[in-house]
Amino acid sequence: MLEVEKNGEIHLLRLQRPPVNALNPELIGAFRQQLESSINDGAGGIIITGREGLFSAGLDVPALLQLDRDGMSRFWQEFFGLLECLARSPIPTVAALSGHSPAGGTVISLYCDYRVMAAGDYKLGLNEVQVGLVVPQVIQNTLARLIGPHAAERHMVTGDMISADKALGLGMVDELAEADQVVAAATRWLERHLALPRQAMLETRRLARGNLTEMFDDASAFGVERFVNLWFAEHTQQALHAMVARLGKKKG
Repeated sequence: MLEVEKNGEIHLLRLQRPPVNALNPELIGAFRQQLESSINDGAGGIIITGREGLFSAGLDVPALLQLDRDGMSRFWQEFFGLLECLARSPIPTVAALSGHSPAGGTVISLYCDYRVMAAGDYKLGLNEVQVGLVVPQVIQNTLARLIGPHAAERHMVTGDMISADKALGLGMVDELAEADQVVAAATRWLERHLALPRQAMLETRRLARGNLTEMFDDASAFGVERFVNLWFAEHTQQALHAMVARLGKKKG
């Protein structure tokens, strides 16, 4: 589910769950485990990417619809565990968004230090509202930290997917590169930072990200029970099943 490449002190983690790198419990678990392993193995920086044209399609809704309430609660806690691991990472992380990155794909990138997105006809965004879900408060706060409260509000309330150019203008991504060059651009960014006096860079980074890591100090703020209740609400289930049906027709 993950391909790992070690280039000196830079570790590249490539999502490998065909066809669309959808986030299911197994991928989330493997992802978090590898992040922790790379950090413990002495990596200086981590790049996260997908395949050319697609970073991740977000949550694996068909698989998650098969879970009961306890299973969905465990998944959501694991997902927040992954985000916490990224937020608290003692080393820089870069999201190399190699293509489309809706919903969960966008969320993962928010917790990285830097985001390089593929230029062209690719989109990302938090589109939860459009399938009857509410973006959890901790994720809302993280987006607001990145692009400002008003811009975050306007984006999340409509749930529109946005272009790479618009994402750059809003500050949701930091740089655009050709799809086959996003990893190279991410590597250059990491190399510049790793060339700085290491202790000073890492301590400054830790202090600057303090308001991000503090969001994970109180687990009750994640709203797991509230999210699970909404997930199993009749109108949400109808919207999710309708979405899965539409996707099935497109594949057909």
